[in-house]
Amino acid sequence: MTNRSFFFTIALLFCTTIARAQYNQVNDIPYRDAAQGYAQERCKLDVYYPTNAQDAPVVVWFHGGGIEGGEKHIDPQLKNSGLVVVAANYRLLPKAPIDDILDDAAAAVAWTYKNIAKYNGSRRKIFVAGHSAGGYLLDIIGLDKRWLAKYGVDADSLAALVPFSGQCVTHYNIRKQQGIPPLQATIDQYAPLTYIRPDAPPIVIISGDRELELFGRYEEQAYFWRMLKLVGHKDVTLYEMQGYDHGAMPFPAYKILKDHIKRLTEKK
Repeated sequence: MTNRSFFFTIALLFCTTIARAQYNQVNDIPYRDAAQGYAQERCKLDVYYPTNAQDAPVVVWFHGGGIEGGEKHIDPQLKNSGLVVVAANYRLLPKAPIDDILDDAAAAVAWTYKNIAKYNGSRRKIFVAGHSAGGYLLDIIGLDKRWLAKYGVDADSLAALVPFSGQCVTHYNIRKQQGIPPLQATIDQYAPLTYIRPDAPPIVIISGDRELELFGRYEEQAYFWRMLKLVGHKDVTLYEMQGYDHGAMPFPAYKILKDHIKRLTEKK
């Protein structure tokens, strides 16, 4: 190795170290006060944040897993992007009822709203995103304002809702508890479609390929999009990730999420 190559390698390693040092991650932060038992176990979140930024955009991420499984995680595509990322766990079926699970999702968003400035994030730029069950949960708490209002947060203050392949009728595992099979759709108080309204935050709906998705999931989301348009929502978009099934569709969807974060933060 020449001297020039040696110093170039050292400089590259130094720059890489500096870039990595610009981010930090804090894990397993409780987002409920005085939680006990199962809530104490599950109601925790991780925060990944830039250490040299101010008022950075924030992504609150809810994992998938049919509301009966899954763990908080931060995808590499959301790292090193100038974003604060909050990845939250929540209680799961059948150990917890769906109302408690929805309340967990609202509590995690409310914690973010009230604490994210400590991690260099902006409460005016909170994007709530999630895959599958996570997308389903965020749709309900973002559209039915009662969940966040309980914690003193206006759902309309969110920068956007970004569900990745979230169910828009009543979730199939809730229907399963009611003795209803997966192909018999219902729309009740546990369906995002029940709460469509024109004044909701911007909504970015992302689906997998309609021929590869679960149980007509694309068509659910397309109907969700159409009904939002019909009631007069001014900023709702629908994407179909052709060639990607339900499990793989997040891979291309993260770029769409980041593109809309850029669009909406520049607009603000």
